Amino acid sequence: MDNKAYSVFLRDVHWYLAILLAVCFWLIYGFVFQPFQPRNILLSLPLFILPVLIYPILEEIVFRGWLQGELYKKKALKQALFGFTLANVVTSLVFSAMHLVNHSVIWALLIFFPSLVFGYFRDRYHQVIPSILLHVFYNAGFVSLFP
Repeated sequence: MDNKAYSVFLRDVHWYLAILLAVCFWLIYGFVFQPFQPRNILLSLPLFILPVLIYPILEEIVFRGWLQGELYKKKALKQALFGFTLANVVTSLVFSAMHLVNHSVIWALLIFFPSLVFGYFRDRYHQVIPSILLHVFYNAGFVSLFP
């Protein structure tokens, strides 16, 4: 991302709303599904690196970068539904379904909503960097607050 795009990105109110939405997701999950159990991430740094850095980068490149990018090329999937393109919705459904491999059904269903947010920024900026940064932030919160 060049400096001009970066400065525009930092001034985007939608970006800050997405950050606030992460906090809302953490609170909902903590109060409804699983109690908070904050932990010192520095004590388990190797366990922190995979879900907070490696997985988000790889997942965003595959799902938002490749899959959503390819779907977005289809005219019918560029249509927006409540501000989200159909390419984003389909990508988010696939992304959520892939989480069934290692997670419960409820967790996979809940992942759909942050996935829509990540995809929204992929569509908004036509690149995956914003999605990666958001995904890292969301995962950091979950890994830090829940076992």
